[in-house]
Parts: sequence; structure tokens; C-alpha cells
Amino acid sequence: MKKRLIKSSDFQKYYKQLILKKIGVSGQKKIFNGKVLVIGAGGLGCPLILYLAYSGLGNLGIVDHDKIELSNLSRQILFTKKDIGKYKTHVSKKTARKINKNINIKTFTKKLDRSNINKIAKNYPIICDGTDNFETRLLINDYCLKNKKILVSSAISKFDSQLFFFDFRKKTPCFRCFMPESPPGNQNCESEGIMTTLAGIAGSMQANEVIKSILNVKNNLNGNIIMFNALNTDFRKVRLSKNPSCTNSHLHG
Repeated sequence: MKKRLIKSSDFQKYYKQLILKKIGVSGQKKIFNGKVLVIGAGGLGCPLILYLAYSGLGNLGIVDHDKIELSNLSRQILFTKKDIGKYKTHVSKKTARKINKNINIKTFTKKLDRSNINKIAKNYPIICDGTDNFETRLLINDYCLKNKKILVSSAISKFDSQLFFFDFRKKTPCFRCFMPESPPGNQNCESEGIMTTLAGIAGSMQANEVIKSILNVKNNLNGNIIMFNALNTDFRKVRLSKNPSCTNSHLHG
């Protein structure tokens, strides 16, 4: 794929990023040529896609098999009432392209599973998990660990969010060290409920970690969980430890 250079019009559009010493022209070029896969275009995926597009990301993959419903509109900010019944991938792509005409977007309107994950994810070094079930989360974790990807994963429920960052190119625990197996019952926003603003906060935090990864900024979040409660505005950072009983322990390095 041909690398995109900075044009004169880019200096005006991305000026506020370009003047940052941690980004500059070289950093913006990295963002232009970054490749990110977003799995789940829901409450987390919508703000994530939005900010990646606004930042100037060059290559984006979007995976989701669902259609837009009325109940999505309270927190899934890429969609409006006129989009009900349409596939989330199609509307997300259209909206992101309005924001950033230079973004190359591939959509995968299918349910992610063991049979297709490699074909979908193999060309993306950074994977974002915004799914709402543990079975898919564990599948994504195992794939990213085995293939040495960067995984930025987030989960939201009621008033609480969790943000995980794993750079599997390095020695680090994985999501199974924290949650070895899927818990009984499928807990998600449909059954547990969710505070609208929490989805925006958590998805934006995911986008922040993605941009940092593209810029190769030193990240002290690797192998940690950031927990946030929307009611008391409390952030907690918890260090994950490698679980010797983890089924992936042979891959942890």
C-alpha cells in the first residue's frame, strides 16, 4: 500500500495536532498510514471510530453484523433515527468518510468467529475490542496474543467501565489471566443497562490508546486495567499479573 504524505491542506486541518511536539509532521504521517481494526460498532465503537477518523487515521476496518435499532440511538453516536434497519458497518463507513475523505475503510458485515478472524484481522497490527460478550472477547484476546498484535479492549456495564491495553509484542499477561473463561449468563448492556455518557468516555479512551500506539509513545498501561465509575468520577489503575494457570501461559513469554 502506497504511503500517504502530508499535503498543504492537511497543515490547516491537523494544525492543532501538528504543533504538538509529541506528534508533529512525522507523527501525523504515522497516523495517516496507521491500520486499525475496530470489532463492534456499538456504544464503544462509535466514539472510537469517530475520533480515529477525526485524527486522520488512514486505514480502518470495521466488524459488526448487527443492524441499527431504536434502542441503540441513546448512546451510539454515529447513527440517527433515519438509520434504523441499516447495517452498522455501512452507516459507520459512510459517516467516517464524511469526516475524513482520505480514510480507507474496509467493512466486515459478519459475526466474528474462529473460522474468519484471521482473514479479517491479519493485516491490522492494532485491534480494538468493543464487543459485548465474553466469548468473542476471549477469541480476540487469544488471536492477538498468538499473532503478537496490540489489543485495546474496553467493557462497559451500568456505571462502570474497564479499559485493557495489551502489547503482545512484549511479555505481558492477557485477558484470560483476568477472566479465564466466559462467566455463566451473557451480561451486556441489553441485560445490565448503561449510562449514556459512559460509552462515550470509554470509547474515547480507547481511541486515545490507539493513537498513542501508532505514535509509539511509551505506554505504562500495558498489562494494566483502567477502571472508571461514572457516578463518583473515580479512576483506578490495577496491575494485571500473569496467571500460571492461564491456558495461554505458554505464549506469555
